[in-house]
Amino acid sequence: MTTEKLDDAATAIVGQKVLPGREQEYEAWQEDVNAAAAHYPGFLGAEFSRPTARQPDWTVVYRFDSIAHLQAWINSATRQRFLDNGRTYFDGPATQQVLSGGSRPADPLVTVVVTHRVHPDHVEDFLDWQRRMSQEESTFDGYRGTELFRPVEGLQDEWTTLYRFDSAEHLDAWLTSAKRQEVLAEGRKFNDFQLRTIDNSFGSWFAFDENGRQARPPSETKSAVAVWVGLYPTVVLLTLALAPLGLPLWAGLLVGNLLSSFIMSFLTMPYYVNRLLRRWLRPPPDAPRTRTNLAGLGLVAAVMAFWAVVFYFVTTQIWTLP
Repeated sequence: MTTEKLDDAATAIVGQKVLPGREQEYEAWQEDVNAAAAHYPGFLGAEFSRPTARQPDWTVVYRFDSIAHLQAWINSATRQRFLDNGRTYFDGPATQQVLSGGSRPADPLVTVVVTHRVHPDHVEDFLDWQRRMSQEESTFDGYRGTELFRPVEGLQDEWTTLYRFDSAEHLDAWLTSAKRQEVLAEGRKFNDFQLRTIDNSFGSWFAFDENGRQARPPSETKSAVAVWVGLYPTVVLLTLALAPLGLPLWAGLLVGNLLSSFIMSFLTMPYYVNRLLRRWLRPPPDAPRTRTNLAGLGLVAAVMAFWAVVFYFVTTQIWTLP
């Protein structure tokens, strides 16, 4: 696991239009690209999302622990070979923004990415104008923050601004507002910009480690096993808790599934499973793989055997369900 602070991390956001009918091939290709990125030093994670009504491109996010490591991947011969092979899927050139540092959003948000080319002589004016823009944004409902990223030498010449709202409706209210048009008019010399929307925050149960830092996600197999470890006790305990209500099967499952989703997301996974299995889900880089996997699977077997024994005695000796 990386020991770099989140403030040192680097993110690349890549948008790509895909030719109609080539989506499945592109998706398989992108998964292979992400898998290749995972072998590069400093890799923390890679995710991609399909186009939506608000997000017309396929959007890929790469996260590395430093600009140097991100640059090594972006400029690598490996990535270039993938791009050469994948050009038959692309509908036009990709867009790319590189962000250095920054904090993660605490909840799912709608994010707008804006890039500006700024002449070196106009940087102070641009910063003053951005502060004015942020002040006006902050007065609108649903505003959740703005981050400004300087150009990244060797990767990107543009300034990049991220601003986030809690819903598409609140974002649209700002984008179409007279106040925004007024501020844009004040910064006419900075009107050469690109704007695009990302309508998710690329979050998941496994996106961050126990210290809140973004970390490389475990494999799909490990993730599935980890969910099983958390799901079994959660579902059984909820079943026992709901049993006295005497709900019919369809209603009990309806309520139980809703409650288990919230409990898994906000309690079981972050505070039980991710902490219990952290050395297996995200072993240190120098940990022996075979020994780590055997120890992790042994811990999973022991934990599940413990819950099975507990629930056997509870449901047969202490509390018999109807």
